[in-house]
Amino acid sequence: MQVAVLGAGSMGHGIAQVSAMAGHEVVLRDIETELVEDGIEGIRSNLAEGVEREKVTEAEMDATLDRISGTTDLSEAVSDADLAVEAVPEDMDIKQDVFADVEASAPDDAIIASNTSSLSVTEMASVLDHPERAVGLHFFNPPHIMDLVEIVVAEQTSDAVESRAVDYVEGIEKEAVVVRDSAGFATSRLGLALGLEAIRMVEQGVASPADIDAAMRKGYGYPMGPIELGDHVGLDVRLHIAEHLREELGERFKPPQALRRKVRAGNLGKKSGEGFYVWEDGEKVGMSGDWGEDDE
Repeated sequence: MQVAVLGAGSMGHGIAQVSAMAGHEVVLRDIETELVEDGIEGIRSNLAEGVEREKVTEAEMDATLDRISGTTDLSEAVSDADLAVEAVPEDMDIKQDVFADVEASAPDDAIIASNTSSLSVTEMASVLDHPERAVGLHFFNPPHIMDLVEIVVAEQTSDAVESRAVDYVEGIEKEAVVVRDSAGFATSRLGLALGLEAIRMVEQGVASPADIDAAMRKGYGYPMGPIELGDHVGLDVRLHIAEHLREELGERFKPPQALRRKVRAGNLGKKSGEGFYVWEDGEKVGMSGDWGEDDE
């Protein structure tokens, strides 16, 4: 299969990596050459780490990289694609523009997929002349580590495209769950509800972020607590999704003021160096604010 991935950021280059590791030929596209090169370098770094941990062989790393090419030309990226996956910013106008551009240049039978975590795939597909070819492929970060892909079936998605999407996900050795297009789908809706309530508990002085996270990890078997996960995802991303779900589903998704204050202050989590935790070189080193030391 020929796969085009549009957007070379952390999600895009991760999708490109897992596709190439499964044997697909991949074109990674972004709007600037430097962004494409950074994405390919991110793949190389992930694979090198896999070799170091003896999860990937040198031969597998070389073969994977050989299957990946890069470009800034969208038409070139999708001209032979069987599957085009957009991984651009979570903005409906941008995603619809990408969908329309892909349809103009991709083969008639190519699947046009979105990696959106919460926006309506049905609305994205509405700009297409053939919306039945659209589907959501919601990967989780980082795609080369996380096992789940949420397949989002739009109102227009054909049964054949749904089936091909399931085959692709299973072929890259991920677990496929199929959901109907609804605000937040299954995972973002449930995950955000827990994350927002955890932040409200911090606001109310119920417990520190570290204690809330430890309770969910050690009491419920979560691999990461909901507040730390928010720092990983990006608190600005969490706020954006919360505002979208509040508009679609009601006041239960109203963002806590503590979340708004963090974003206004530029404390966005791991990517900015501080959120509810303090981060150095990508590692959690303590808690932000007046909660004391993180002794986990």
